[in-house]
Amino acid sequence: MKTFSANLLKTVCIVLAGSVLSVSNVMGQTYPNKPITMIAGFPPGGSADLLARMVSQKLSVALNQSIVVENRTGAGGTIAASAVAKANPDGYTLFLGSAATQSIAPAVYKNLSYQSPQAFQPITMVAQIPVALVVNPELKANTVQELLTLAKNQKDPLTFASSGTGAIPHLAGELFQQSTGIKLTHIPYKGAPLAMTDLISGRVDMMFDNLPTVLPNIRGGKLRALAIAGSKQTRALPNVPTLAELGIRGAEVTSWFGVLAPNGLPQPIAKRLNDEMVKILSTNEVKDQLFEIGAEPFVLPTDEFVKFLDGDIKRWAKLVKDAGIKVD
Repeated sequence: MKTFSANLLKTVCIVLAGSVLSVSNVMGQTYPNKPITMIAGFPPGGSADLLARMVSQKLSVALNQSIVVENRTGAGGTIAASAVAKANPDGYTLFLGSAATQSIAPAVYKNLSYQSPQAFQPITMVAQIPVALVVNPELKANTVQELLTLAKNQKDPLTFASSGTGAIPHLAGELFQQSTGIKLTHIPYKGAPLAMTDLISGRVDMMFDNLPTVLPNIRGGKLRALAIAGSKQTRALPNVPTLAELGIRGAEVTSWFGVLAPNGLPQPIAKRLNDEMVKILSTNEVKDQLFEIGAEPFVLPTDEFVKFLDGDIKRWAKLVKDAGIKVD
């Protein structure tokens, strides 16, 4: 009797396991059956918006389902991240997260309404984004050295714009001051487009920003690029040196964007999304599109994205602590 019961239990377990696997497979195959929302935490015209729309357009075709890009702006992208963290983890709310929302925010915001990485399911990395130091062409500085000389001889500090307090452009400016010993006045804006308008008009002197946002104005002669804040030069601006090449250490900044979902996303849906996006981002067409706007292709499968995110959070926590940067 005991042998019969054990065999019966084993059979039941095998059947249940098969049923779960079958349900999982069906879930992955039938998803999606309604429109998906891709949330971006920054205004139209910025890097997040450009990448969100590029990825959504290709993913919509791959999934045969419409994807709506929704811009929820404010607080360095954390308003959008908070909304995604609280959303139903059913695969119909996705987030174009960034270094600002996932790695930096936990280090600079005291009362953040979500936890990173715990509140999210990483899907795939999309791109790394070089950060450029740009100035108004009327500013009497054609090189970083001339900028430093000008800043040191100014009666009033030069001003630097950012897309918001706590975002990458803000922290890049703070690290630049720490590394060079100059004093700048930070002018935060509600998004990169507004900051860019005032920089081009000469209301502010300089700005660090994601290359896709500033590249059209650099190419159009409305802004002058003095340096790349990352550790390597970029294909989009091959003649522009890095800060490290100019002897400025400790100011290296590179942004990134990746697709995430609320924590609890069923594994079959996460795998379906990852598989489709890795295929999309690995095509020469999409790579060329990323290079054209100033982004660097950086595709990572889910498990490697998780490891990268863990390391990036620790890196920014140390940078922010060492620089003494805090945001209320």
